[in-house]
Amino acid sequence: MKEDDEENAQPDSSRLMLAYLCIATEKEASLERKVEILDRFGLTTAEISKVCGNTKQSIRNARHFLKKYGKRNKKAK
Repeated sequence: MKEDDEENAQPDSSRLMLAYLCIATEKEASLERKVEILDRFGLTTAEISKVCGNTKQSIRNARHFLKKYGKRNKKAK
């Protein structure tokens, strides 16, 4: 999707609710981790910003961080 399409797309409330429930248990998780989880749903930047309660630019920054540094995995014990 293009950036212009994100603003014109109508959010599906059931998808947003499911996405919110998936990150509700991740309250202490970083924004990067939340974006990583929500990207699996194919949500737009605007939808992720609504679910997380952050600005669109914060979501873009988190995606850039993930792209640059990769996923953060917990260290094996």
